[in-house]
Amino acid sequence: MFDILMYLFENYVHSEVELLVDEDELTKELTKAGFHQVDILKALAWLEHLANLQEGDQPYLCNHDQQSFRIYTKDEMVKLDVACRGFLLFLEQIKVLNVELREMVIDRVMELDEPNLVLEDLKWVVLMVLFNVPGNESAYEQMEDLIFEQPDGRLHS
Repeated sequence: MFDILMYLFENYVHSEVELLVDEDELTKELTKAGFHQVDILKALAWLEHLANLQEGDQPYLCNHDQQSFRIYTKDEMVKLDVACRGFLLFLEQIKVLNVELREMVIDRVMELDEPNLVLEDLKWVVLMVLFNVPGNESAYEQMEDLIFEQPDGRLHS
């Protein structure tokens, strides 16, 4: 399912192609690309739920006056290892995520089929969430820089 989300994000969202195709047409395209019907339906439902999350009464604009301490459930700790949880905290500290956006990210992570997530995949989920919540363009750009940033100079061996 995550591969489908990445495919859609890279081919439609990140390439700035409008995603105005209907669900049947999109399903046919994803099937042609080699994805299984069950996974396609799960991915589309995942995206629909993401869209529904932003329709609530909560403003998701990055308001960083609010602070909270997040205690993860056992299931969340299995899916999000220490590196992933630390990265989410880091994103809050550098004001890429606020409390509500962090919860949206965790909600979307928990709905993925993968038993646990690697840090690189978490970064893409954060980027997808930020892209889908209007008014967070600066945070999106900052997250994009964190994903695509190449280290300068020589790497230590």
